[in-house]
Amino acid sequence: MASDDRDGAADVDVSFVVPARNEVDYLGATLASLVALDTDYAFEVIVVDGGSCDETVAIARDYDVTVLQEGGSSIAAARNLGADRASGVWLAFVDADTRVRPTYLTELLGFVEANGLAAASSYCRISGPLRAKLMEATINHVFSRLEYPILPGFNCFVHRRAFAESGGFPVVANEDTAFSRGLSRRLPTAYYPSVLVESSGRRIAEYGLTGTLWHYARLDVKRLRAVE
Repeated sequence: MASDDRDGAADVDVSFVVPARNEVDYLGATLASLVALDTDYAFEVIVVDGGSCDETVAIARDYDVTVLQEGGSSIAAARNLGADRASGVWLAFVDADTRVRPTYLTELLGFVEANGLAAASSYCRISGPLRAKLMEATINHVFSRLEYPILPGFNCFVHRRAFAESGGFPVVANEDTAFSRGLSRRLPTAYYPSVLVESSGRRIAEYGLTGTLWHYARLDVKRLRAVE
């Protein structure tokens, strides 16, 4: 990447931002997958702790990543804080229960640059009960084909300039939907059509598919009301 594209930042191609709050059961696997990336690109990892009362922060420090304290006001605030402190030309938002494949960075960065995109996501796998596959299929084959694609917060790759110009994640319900749909209305975004991440289906396991869909439906009603 050209040096003037970094706006004076250090030589970091991509900054991973991982919001985490009481994620002792998942964060280690997420960070291990990031450490294991097979890439020549320079990257950094920033964990934004939202006031954890378990060993989340200790796990993050075991992986020698940057740890920031946000306080737990919202996941949007955590993501925005991480982005503000990031040095990379690109920002990769992944959740604390999301593992990336070794080729994630090389393939996704090559994809956005080859296609002149401001942001992207990729197909995913959702682990857990069989009913989690419906959520997986919705993300891979519905979200990706919308006129204004929804880039889920657990797998959102965006140029730092586009992120800044968009104002970051709004502090509303379904903040990732609000952010990515607003961005997609102004700038080109798309999905990489191969699986590059695996995320936990723990919400579906806990609440069931109907309960999970109802949860997100209620959040989206709140999101729409907030932007009216």
